[in-house]
Amino acid sequence: MFDTLSDRLAATFKNLRGKGRLSEADIDATAREIRVALLEADVALPVVREFIGRVKERARGAEVSGALNPAQQIVKIVNEELVTILGGETRRLRFAKTGPTVIMLAGLQGAGKTTLAGKLGKWLKEQKHSPLLVACDLQRPNAVNQLSVVAQRAGVSVFAPEPGNGVGDPVKVARDSIEYAKTKQYDVVVVDTAGRLGIDAEMMQQAADIRDAVKPDEILFVVDAMIGQDAVVTAQAFLDGVGFDGVVLSKLDGDARGGAALSVAQVTGRQIMFASSGEKLDEFDAFHPDRMASRILGMGDMLSLIEMAESKYDQDVALKAAEKLQGGGKDFTLDDFLQQMEQVKKLGSISKLLGMLPGMGAMKEQIDNIDDRDLDRVAAIIKSMTPGERADVKILNGSRRARIAKGAGCEVNAVNNLIERFVEARKMMGQMAKGGGMPGMPGMPGMGGAGKKKGKAPKQAKGKRQSGNPMKRKQEAAAEAAKREERAANPFGLPGGAGAGGAADFELPDEFKNFLPPGQK
Repeated sequence: MFDTLSDRLAATFKNLRGKGRLSEADIDATAREIRVALLEADVALPVVREFIGRVKERARGAEVSGALNPAQQIVKIVNEELVTILGGETRRLRFAKTGPTVIMLAGLQGAGKTTLAGKLGKWLKEQKHSPLLVACDLQRPNAVNQLSVVAQRAGVSVFAPEPGNGVGDPVKVARDSIEYAKTKQYDVVVVDTAGRLGIDAEMMQQAADIRDAVKPDEILFVVDAMIGQDAVVTAQAFLDGVGFDGVVLSKLDGDARGGAALSVAQVTGRQIMFASSGEKLDEFDAFHPDRMASRILGMGDMLSLIEMAESKYDQDVALKAAEKLQGGGKDFTLDDFLQQMEQVKKLGSISKLLGMLPGMGAMKEQIDNIDDRDLDRVAAIIKSMTPGERADVKILNGSRRARIAKGAGCEVNAVNNLIERFVEARKMMGQMAKGGGMPGMPGMPGMGGAGKKKGKAPKQAKGKRQSGNPMKRKQEAAAEAAKREERAANPFGLPGGAGAGGAADFELPDEFKNFLPPGQK
């Protein structure tokens, strides 16, 4: 969503590199480019004006003029101001001291409230809570059924006493859900309310009645991040009509310009608390303004990547693989390789993971061309092998490879390429685990294996051809003997011989004599 904005800002900062100091003209030109980039991203005009004003004021101050690298200081200022308009510090959920914590979802129809209720339920369950989803959207066709399906997929409970489709009282359902949660020992209640295609009095009144009936601890306004400036208008209308405590951004994986995300927190004064970045139930997490600002500026998001790895990567599997690699990699089999690949798939899309690494903005096109289905094709090839073949790839002859290719539905070349890459990767990982550096690269000082690179064996010199004339052979032998005597007398090749002016009479200059011990000067 923020690709266009990131590209424009990166181009703007690139023009500042290499400048020892920034003039007023440089600051004005940079501010102008940033303003255009934000307006093109559909950020609200009042937000852009305030943002640019703060950036220019700080850029003209001492923190830039006295900096060793003014360009980097400008990037730092823009990053800090982006964090500010995104809400500042990360906002956490407030939980009730007694009784179930009630979270009410509000927003327009189509914003993704029902799906988000399931995502929030799954997230709460992973946080060691016991959530209950409540179906209070009784107007939209099949809304109750959708929430039941989403709850089942998320592994959480649902309270849906009414069939919906225009039947039932949503306020009564919301009120009854609190008593049900207390009886069944649920500590969090997530109330899914009805929406409309636009703001109207009936929807606002129903939302207000549900709010008064359950007295929620948190009211979350769910906004579709793809609707642009209209998101700010809708958020302001809900704030005035019902009120809310935090914002949830849905559909952050879309290709819209993303201005709503940069505007809604600043305009409404309510922080963004959660963000949904995909259709899967686990593509949802708490919103961190500082991390989002880093992503927009192309500086990556290593903290989120580490948290994902810690929560989804199996430590036992990783430890076993590491032990095998430390032994030289010979015991690392295709089964281990398949396990590692499945662990990576748990983290999500490969392109999304690479996008979290710092400096990957310059490789955006290559990352976008990565096909996650390649991992499935590799898994199909490995699973078409017998246990013995996975344990020892050396037994994979031509007929076995043809059978594997037929079972995986691919060409034999694909099987050959996988085996070759696996053998090379195992060799490389084994050597790296031993501290020997990568194969094909010179060893690093202080690391095991350094300096062990085998060079080509020197070619043996051919014997010197001798003349067939006995007299000429005698002359050549005498000349060779004279040369040997001269080399013995003057081994360093100094001018003259060992006699006058030669090596015996050679004397070091005075400035070099000062470095010699007293007895050798």
